[in-house]
Amino acid sequence: MEAVIRNWLTQQGLSANQTQLAILGIAVLAILFSALVARFVALKILFRIVAHFSRQAEIELSSPHMKRVFTRLAYVAPVLVVWALIPKLFPPDHGLATFTSRSAEIVLVIIGLLVLNSLVAIVDERYQRHQHFKQYPITTLLQSAKLVFVIVAGLWTLTIVLGTSPLTLLAGMGAVSAVVLLVFKDAILGFVAGIQLAANDMVRPGDWIEMPTGQANGDVIDVTLTTVKVRNFDNTISMVPSYQLISDSFTNWRGMSDSGGRRIKRSIYLDVNSICFCSPEMIEKLSRIDHLKEYLKNKQAELETYNREHGSNGADGAELINGRWMTNLGTFRAYLIAYLQNHPYLSDGMTLMVRQLPSNEYGLPLEIYVFTNDTEWVHYEAIQSDIFDHIFAVVGEFGLRPFQRPSGPDLVAGLSS
Repeated sequence: MEAVIRNWLTQQGLSANQTQLAILGIAVLAILFSALVARFVALKILFRIVAHFSRQAEIELSSPHMKRVFTRLAYVAPVLVVWALIPKLFPPDHGLATFTSRSAEIVLVIIGLLVLNSLVAIVDERYQRHQHFKQYPITTLLQSAKLVFVIVAGLWTLTIVLGTSPLTLLAGMGAVSAVVLLVFKDAILGFVAGIQLAANDMVRPGDWIEMPTGQANGDVIDVTLTTVKVRNFDNTISMVPSYQLISDSFTNWRGMSDSGGRRIKRSIYLDVNSICFCSPEMIEKLSRIDHLKEYLKNKQAELETYNREHGSNGADGAELINGRWMTNLGTFRAYLIAYLQNHPYLSDGMTLMVRQLPSNEYGLPLEIYVFTNDTEWVHYEAIQSDIFDHIFAVVGEFGLRPFQRPSGPDLVAGLSS
C-alpha cells in the first residue's frame, strides 16, 4: 500500500523528501482517524456492557458523574492507538517517538485520575441521596481519597517526564521534604485531622457542637477534609479548621440527642430562716396534697415508732431536739420527688434527684436533677420553665421562702415597720 502511494506521489512530480513527508502526513491522518473510530467503538461497547450490569445493580446511568466515567474511559482507546502506532513511523531512538510515547503515558495517567475522581463523586452523590448515611462524615474520607489520587498521579507523571523510577524520585524528594512540610503545614494538619475525625466518628453533619475557642455553638452542616462548617444558633456560620477540633476541646451534644433525654440541673435558693419542724396544723394541711398522702402516713408511723422507743414526745423544745420530727424542707423535698416522678415529660429510666447543695451567702440551694424525655430545644425550655413555675408557686405552702437579695420595696417596708 505504501509503495502504491509513493509511486502515485512521484508521478505527481513530488521530490523524494516531499513524497516522504506526504506519506508521513497521510499515515498520521490515518492514525488519528483510527483513534476517533476507536473512541466511538469503545464508547458504544462501554455503554452496552455497563447498561447490562446496571440494570441488575440498579445503577442510574442518567447521573452526570456516571456519564462522565464512560466518556473519560472511552478516551483510553484512541490514546492506546496513538501510543502504539505513532512510534512505528519513526526510528526507536527518534525524539518524536519518545515524546509521543511519554505524552501518551501522561494522558493515560490523567484519564485514570479523572475516572477515579468521577467514581468518588458517584459514591458521594449516592451517599448524599440517602438520609440514613448522611450522619456519617464520609465526605472527609472521599476528599482524602481524591487527595491521595492526585499525589500519586502527580508523582507518576513526574517520573514519566524525567524518565526515572518512582523510587528514585521519592529518594530525591527527601532533601526538600522539610520545605514541603513547612509550606503545606496547614493542609497536612487538616488532612490528618480530617481522617481522625472521620475514623473516630467525632463529628457528623447534624451534630450540635460547642467550641468556645472556635466561636462555634450550633449545628454542624458540613464536614470536609480541612474545615468543619457550623451554623450557630444566631444563624451565623463558623468555619472551624479540622485540626483545631483535634488540638482543642469541644463538646458534642450528639449523645444527649441519641439518648432521648436532656438534663435539667437547676437550683432554687431557700431562705434558711424559713426552715422549721412541721407543726400538727401544717401536717394536716399538707395531708390534703395527693402527692404527699402516702408519704406523710408512712413517715408519721416511722417517726412515732422511733420516738416511742426512745421516750420522746415532743412536749417541749428539748424533746423536739432529742426526737425525730418532720421538717418543712424534708417534706418539700419528698413532694418534689413525687411531683417529678409523676411528670409526663420527664424520663423514667434516667436519674431523678432532688438534693441539697452546700449553703452559701444566697441561702440553701435545693437542686433539681432530672432528664426530660424531649430533647428539642424549645420543648425542653418550656418543660423546664413549667417545672420551676410550679416549684416557686408551691414553695410557700410548706412555710419556706425563696431567697433573693433585698430590693427597694423590701427596704422601705423594713424601715416603715
